[in-house]
Amino acid sequence: MREASRATRTWLITGAGRGLGRAFAQAALDQGDRVVGTVRRSGAMAELLADHPDSAREMLLDVRDAAAVTDTIDQAAQVFGGFDVLVNNAGAGFVGALEEVDEQQARDHLDLNLFGALWASRAAISHLRARGGGDIVQISTVGAIGSMPMFGLYNASKWALEGFSEALSTEVAQFGIRVTIAQLGGFATDWAGSSMSFAAPKPEYDDLRTAMFGTAEIPWPIADPVEPSTDSDPRQAADSLVAHLADPDRPLRVLIGDDAPNHAALAYAARVNGQFDVPTGGQVKVPALCG
Repeated sequence: MREASRATRTWLITGAGRGLGRAFAQAALDQGDRVVGTVRRSGAMAELLADHPDSAREMLLDVRDAAAVTDTIDQAAQVFGGFDVLVNNAGAGFVGALEEVDEQQARDHLDLNLFGALWASRAAISHLRARGGGDIVQISTVGAIGSMPMFGLYNASKWALEGFSEALSTEVAQFGIRVTIAQLGGFATDWAGSSMSFAAPKPEYDDLRTAMFGTAEIPWPIADPVEPSTDSDPRQAADSLVAHLADPDRPLRVLIGDDAPNHAALAYAARVNGQFDVPTGGQVKVPALCG
């Protein structure tokens, strides 16, 4: 039951038709909030709309189109008289060594994973400011702390997402807008299935692919749908995000997922223990950010 003292909020969630986006929408609706979800395919939210006809709406949007993002967010703000939470969830994975990635693939991936969230965040600020504040949530990954061979382009998109979002958090704090960077671990979604994109493979990387994925085949074989997933339920991620947003002292970053803390610890340890050339006989000098 929704607490009587908590005001009903409106969530705007990109990529709400399946996977994590759908789980975020379901969790918000279950606690009595309203949801405007964007999808690429009409009818992707049909079940949620049927179960919540008064509090859920679906809008078509390709977040790679900056003008469409602005127009859609402006329209979404009219559906329930504004929104309180933007969740930038739309995105996908990409597998390929740098040498294998062609220019169009790189641009398309960054348009989706990076610029889509940038355009949506930019468009949402004025609406949240008009309401006296709100939340912008960036769905990131523990892959934004470290990196893995074959995932360099994906890692780059998430590192960049976190870079502009950290700056954004300070820029909009004066308006009562909070930014959350949700660094997720593994969840049982279609991220590694039909949502995954691949560069055209070069045979020089077959051994590395085999060592990492158990096969050099690209796209990799589809997992047996009968085989139970070892990843966490996406609803766990949604519930963790809801709890985070309810904390008045919430930090900028939150690790979500059973495996996320361990992956983060390993990534930070790798930076300190093996990837920095530390001068002997003195302290490490931190370069200036500007000039």
